[in-house]
Amino acid sequence: MPVKGNQFRSNTFREEGKIKTTAKERLSKDRTETLPQFTFNNGRLIKIVGLFFLILSIYFLIAFSSYLFTWQDDQSYVSGPNGGWNKLFGHTDGVLLAGPQQLPVENWLGRLGALLSDQFIYQWFGISSFIFIGILFIIGYRLLFKVQILPLVKSLGYSFFLLIFISVTLAFFHSFTSDYPHYLEGEFGFWTNRLLQSEIGNSGIAGLLGFAALTALIIAYNIDFKIPEREKKIHDIEPVLVGDPDIEEEYRSEAVEFPLANRRSRLNRDQQKPEEGATDLPLQQERITKPLEYEAPVEAKPLVPRVTIPFETIPAVASAAASAAAPLAAVVASAIPLNVQRNEEPKEAEEKPQPAFTVVKTEEEKTADNLVEKFGQYDPKLDLSSYKYPTLDLLENYKSNKISVDADELEANKNKIVETLNHYNIEIDKIKATIGPTVTLYEIIPAPGVRISKIKNLEDDIALSLAALGIRIIAPMPGKGTIGIEVPNQNPEMVPMRSIMNTEKFQNTTMDLPIALGKTISNEVYIADLAKMPHLLVAGATGQGKSVGINAILVSLLYKMHPSQLKFVLVDPKKVELTLFRKIERHFLAKLPGEEDAIITDTKKVINTLNSLCIEMDLRYDLLKNGQVRNLKEYNHKFVNRKLNPEEGHRFMPFIVLIIDEFADLMMTAGKEVETPIARLAQLARAVGIHLIIATQRPSVNIITGTIKANFPARLAFRVLSKIDSRTILDSGGADQLIGRGDMLLSTGSELIRLQCAFVDTPEVERISDFIGGQRGYDSAWMLPEYVDESGDGGSIKDFDASDRDPLFEDAARLIVMHQQGSTSLIQRKLKLGYNRAGRIIDQLEAAGVVGPFEGSKAREVRLPDDYALESFLENLKK
Repeated sequence: MPVKGNQFRSNTFREEGKIKTTAKERLSKDRTETLPQFTFNNGRLIKIVGLFFLILSIYFLIAFSSYLFTWQDDQSYVSGPNGGWNKLFGHTDGVLLAGPQQLPVENWLGRLGALLSDQFIYQWFGISSFIFIGILFIIGYRLLFKVQILPLVKSLGYSFFLLIFISVTLAFFHSFTSDYPHYLEGEFGFWTNRLLQSEIGNSGIAGLLGFAALTALIIAYNIDFKIPEREKKIHDIEPVLVGDPDIEEEYRSEAVEFPLANRRSRLNRDQQKPEEGATDLPLQQERITKPLEYEAPVEAKPLVPRVTIPFETIPAVASAAASAAAPLAAVVASAIPLNVQRNEEPKEAEEKPQPAFTVVKTEEEKTADNLVEKFGQYDPKLDLSSYKYPTLDLLENYKSNKISVDADELEANKNKIVETLNHYNIEIDKIKATIGPTVTLYEIIPAPGVRISKIKNLEDDIALSLAALGIRIIAPMPGKGTIGIEVPNQNPEMVPMRSIMNTEKFQNTTMDLPIALGKTISNEVYIADLAKMPHLLVAGATGQGKSVGINAILVSLLYKMHPSQLKFVLVDPKKVELTLFRKIERHFLAKLPGEEDAIITDTKKVINTLNSLCIEMDLRYDLLKNGQVRNLKEYNHKFVNRKLNPEEGHRFMPFIVLIIDEFADLMMTAGKEVETPIARLAQLARAVGIHLIIATQRPSVNIITGTIKANFPARLAFRVLSKIDSRTILDSGGADQLIGRGDMLLSTGSELIRLQCAFVDTPEVERISDFIGGQRGYDSAWMLPEYVDESGDGGSIKDFDASDRDPLFEDAARLIVMHQQGSTSLIQRKLKLGYNRAGRIIDQLEAAGVVGPFEGSKAREVRLPDDYALESFLENLKK
């Protein structure tokens, strides 16, 4: 049978799933899509219901208020034969009444208002019906504005109780003056009171109402009913003589109430620790354990033992009381030390216990003690005694909003998490939320038998259901039996640096190098000690807050440290990030001798600086060895107490913090020349107070090598772009799930902490630098040891005039020839010179041929064997 073309075309499109629609069908479909969908999902119906409840509450308020004034005028309508609910619209026997035949109504809302008011107030609950208005208003306000004025369930419970209690109470008092219902109590209250009156009488009703009122107060406010106890006289005892028979008899009668054996058990019971969480301590414990001291004249007799018996002496007294051989007074005198203060001096002074051993001080320690007693401790801040620390006014006072995470957002996220887990048949027992400035931590306790790996694998599914960026699952949370799900807030909060500096935790910190990093996920200020880290590795993609984090670290140290205690070595290959700190050069910065700029930008100078720091590290270790200490803190403590002689080369050593803002650029241009000194400093410099902060935006394995990474236990990761970068910097994932703008993860080796970095803007840094730079500082920046490159480029001074040599040139030459050791530190210690002058002398000796060229960590070769050769050399030099 042949098939028509249209029929074939229709079947073909049905098979391919591409059924065409007519123009009429498309038009109807477009109209349907443009119509609003009144469903519960879009919240329109809920808002309409809330608006209805609000208007209804206002309607009832007007009707009820009008009823209080017009109820007598409207009585003929609401209760007459031509009124009531049946005559609401004017109908009577099927005829619509109009004009004069209608009964007049005075209520402000007409007949409906009069009927509703009469129904609620007169026929039901009286004036307590006004409570309905409050309930309707609370419900409507909650549905319309999504703001909870009062808890709905509690409000309904209390309202139901007050509705009945007020109605019955007013009826009880009104029953003494009238036998008819009144609008004050309503018919419900009137007949309920009559029923109770016939069963339990007026006295029973009064007792029942009182019981109900007290019960409600206990439930609502948990009121206490305490009976004042009579204070024992022995607790407020005055200094008296027990020789007075009246007073002594009073104490004896008082002591009879507590026999010794009973008191022992009572004291032992009171001495027990209260249970954890208990707020009220036992009253007897507070009274008995109160320390009592007595002042008595010289002829005072022993006090009554009951008052002064401590806990540990009760067994001795109890056993003594059982023995008839020893009187009670003797036992008490031997077992209980009485604290009796006499007006006269004691006859024999108590002998002080002699120590088991005596400390024998050396001559150096005695000399140091004498110097401290005479001159006081050495004060490294004395050179800049007028230095003023930066104030909080220099930081911007951002009007930081409070955490804007409302209950609706928390509830919605919770429901979505639970719903997503339920889709995969994962049940949970409990869930709670901890709100932070940037993210909210939802801690869930899975039901028994649920595998953690199932929840961990749902990270992307939960992120999809919450439609949020940066979902991070911690399974399990360290130290807790929960699983954490970090969800970013819809309105993240900025953490100003001023809010961190203004906290008591930062102001009163005792850390050596405190750095304020920001706030944790629980909105607590997090402050770390760089001296204990001891080095910090910072990584993050471009624009994620890495430079702001470096500025926050620098500002934290500037606010807490004196210029004599801290020096910065700033390396900025990008040349623009750390230039804001150039103004504090004479206060906090360190540089190589002969350099103009303290902020290092040239790669060649970076290599020299790093090698110079290695020399400084070796010099400091030599000083620690001579000072017989293990670290910088102990060394400075001995130096401040004048136990180290400056004539032997000892000096007060400040902390040195090396900050490299872009480490990847150095590794690309210098490579091994940079990696070697960095690795040496990271391995050895902790004990001598040299700490490193290295930042990079490329945390790859060829930049952060294994040698460097192994010596940086503290890592700070801002948002990175791949999981591989996250594993490189943190040895775990998570940094790729951050949301940026200062959101970061801090790994201290044992735990991973999520923080929101403190924000400090460029104008704030400029104001701080201007404030410090405007004060009196040192003559120049702190000088690092001079480093001479092995290639000889920038090395020793070859061409110098012999007549322009240093006045101590010959003395230094004799010193070096005598010791056969050509080193700058030897000249510095023996001749009491600064490092710069000692370095110039050693260069002159090299140019003159007394010592050989620089050989790295080895001492220079001395080319003159003895003093005779030196004298001949000096004679020829003078000619």
